[in-house]
Amino acid sequence: MGHDISGYNKAGHEIAYARFSMGNYNAIILYDLLDANKYYAGVSGSGGSSIFSKQQIEKAVNAYKQFFNNGESLSESDSLPWDQKQILDFIKNCLATAKIEGSVKVYFG
Repeated sequence: MGHDISGYNKAGHEIAYARFSMGNYNAIILYDLLDANKYYAGVSGSGGSSIFSKQQIEKAVNAYKQFFNNGESLSESDSLPWDQKQILDFIKNCLATAKIEGSVKVYFG
C-alpha cells in the first residue's frame, strides 16, 4: 500500500508522478497543496481523479512556497530533501502542462 499520484496531459500521457509509502506524512502535504484531501484514503489514494486548471496548479505552487517558506527559486530543487523535491517536481510538471493545455488530470492511487 502507498500513495501513487500521477499527473496526465490531455493525450493521457503521464507527465508527473509522486510515490509515498503508506506511513509517509509527506503524502498529506501534496494532497493539501492540491486542495484534494477528499482523495486521501489513509494508506493510499482513493483511486479517484480530478481535472485541475492552470489557476489551481498555480495556487498549489504558491502554497508550496508558503508552506516550505523558502526563498529558493523553483529551479533550485536539487538540494531539497527527497520528498520535498518530488512534491515540487510534481507540481512543476503539472504546471508546465497546464500552462500549455489549460488543465491537467491528477489520479490519486
